[in-house]
Order: sequence, then C-alpha cells, then structure tokens
Amino acid sequence: MSDAETLIRREGRLGRITLNRPAALNALSLGMIEAIDGALAAWEHDPQIAAVLIDGAGPRGLCAGGDIRVMQENVRSGAAERPDRYLAIEYAMNARIAAFPKPYVAFMDGIVMGGGVGVSAHGSVRIVTERTRLAMPEVGIGFLPDVGGTWLLSRAPGELGTHAGLTGTILTAFDAIACGLADHHVTSERLDRLAASLRDCDDAASVARIVAEQASPPDRAGFAAEPDWIAACYRHDEAERIVAALKTHADPAAREAAARIEAVCPMSVVVTLRALRLARGLGSLSACLALEHHLAAGLIRRPDFVEGVRAALIDKDRTPSWRPGRLSEIDRTECDRLFAGVQS
Repeated sequence: MSDAETLIRREGRLGRITLNRPAALNALSLGMIEAIDGALAAWEHDPQIAAVLIDGAGPRGLCAGGDIRVMQENVRSGAAERPDRYLAIEYAMNARIAAFPKPYVAFMDGIVMGGGVGVSAHGSVRIVTERTRLAMPEVGIGFLPDVGGTWLLSRAPGELGTHAGLTGTILTAFDAIACGLADHHVTSERLDRLAASLRDCDDAASVARIVAEQASPPDRAGFAAEPDWIAACYRHDEAERIVAALKTHADPAAREAAARIEAVCPMSVVVTLRALRLARGLGSLSACLALEHHLAAGLIRRPDFVEGVRAALIDKDRTPSWRPGRLSEIDRTECDRLFAGVQS
C-alpha cells in the first residue's frame, strides 16, 4: 500500500477511498478530510464514476474518529482557532457526503467512532458487519456527538439515540440498523467480493442489487433488541431525571446506563441532551452541523476537553477530573452561554 494517508483511486466505475492510517486506527487528519472532499467534488460530475466506496485500511476498523490529540494540543497551546477550522472543513465534508448524488457505499467494519460515523453514516448505502463496533463516545472527553451526530441520533426511533449519545455506548450491527445509522449487514468475509462486484455497477439500482446479493440479517444483539426500558427512562428532558429513572428501573441494563452517564463529563451530558432535543426540531443536517459547530467552539475551550482527552488518549489513566464533577453541580448559566445565539 502507498504511504499516503488517504488512498484515492478508480476501479472500473467505482471511485474508491481508503483511509490509510491503520496505526492510528485511521483517525482523520485535516489532509484526509480535504482529500475525501476533493475526491467527491471531482467524482460528482464524472460520468465514468457510477458510485463511491469508502473503507479503512488495516484489520481494526474504518475509523476511530477525528485527530483529537492534535485538537487538544492546539487548545493547550492557545491555538484553538485551528480546531475551529478543522471542524468547519470536516462538517462541510460531512454535508457533501449526505448530498452526494451517486451511491456512496460505506464499509462500516470494525471500529467506527466519532468522525468515522461522519464519513459513513451520512452515505446512501451503509454496510455493517458482525465486527462493527460503532459509537459516538464524545461525552467521555468533554465534547458532544458532532459530525452530524445530533441529526442522526435525534432521529433514531424512540429514545435509542438519546441513550447512545448520553452513554457513548457501543452499537452492534443490529443497533446501528435499528437506530437508522446503517442499512445492510454483510459478513466481513464477503466485503472483498462485494467491493469487486461494485466495480461493474451502473447506477443506484445496480448497486442495490449487488449489495442485496451479499447481505444477510444481523444477529439480534444489542440494546435496540430491548428498547422498552430505554423509552421509559430517557423520555425526560433533564439529565438528572433520566439518571434517576435509570437507577430505579428493574432492568440491570438501565442501572448500568446510569453508571455510565455518571462517569462521563457532566457538562457534556447536559449539553448533549439539550442539543439532541433541539436537533429534533431542526429541519436539515446543515442546521444540525451549524448547531454542533457553535457548541463545539465553546466546549473545546472548557477545561473538561483538555482533561478528557488526557485521561482517555494521552495518559490513558481513565480517571478524568471533571469540572464540575456531578450533574447536580452544573452551572445552568454557563450552559445557557454555550447555547447563546443558537437558532432554534
């Protein structure tokens, strides 16, 4: 394979994009984002390209997210405008994927988190496997589900998306399809065969036929298989009421969810819940991306972001010291300031 971080090539009538940073679990650098966006811009009107396929190099997964370490370093050095620019370019790329006029096929195999969701779940043909481990875990680093995550999660059936967003829990293939973040399940051993077949596609109908030939039902495993306790506990609009409902529910999974929420960043939980509720009333992905960019600009400047990335990705001690440390200690005025100027 080439040393390039993003492999862009044509195979028959298929435009192929491979994220090629396997040692970093294909985390998205700014250059990778710009390469994806540039390829899509070129292929959009290219009559020789009938469809696009994106996948990840290496055995571990499609993409673990954005290059959060670099963002944190920039914030610590006082150059927070660099993450602002990174996010603006990334979100524009997410919007281009969603609006792409040709079939955009994503192999969501293995780990698909954060920015990895952004390069896949906005596509028109989203394929998960038995190895898929999808998550929007940003509440664990003092951030919020972005890259269009508020759009996707707020439109999941019932309160499945709220559960996923507030806990950062891992979604199985079954969960991803049930939540509307994926369309088809194909076993991992069939992906190479599917990619080869797609080289001869002509249009959306032929892509659909080719995928259907390789698809199979996923195992019924994951939280979406038993959604009743999720619907009952997450119907509230206040995070503390959700946690209280989870703690008193009879299902052990509910009490586990309460513990997860109490372990992640309290301000991120409150901001994420409010953003998800607000996103339900927004009529477009672009509006949700604008909301996320507004909130992200504030959250990356809070001490929780630097601390969350340190604990999760740098020192890896998994013992962040959140400020404040509990939901009950949240300064609602500060939260209101983060949302100031947001158009509902």
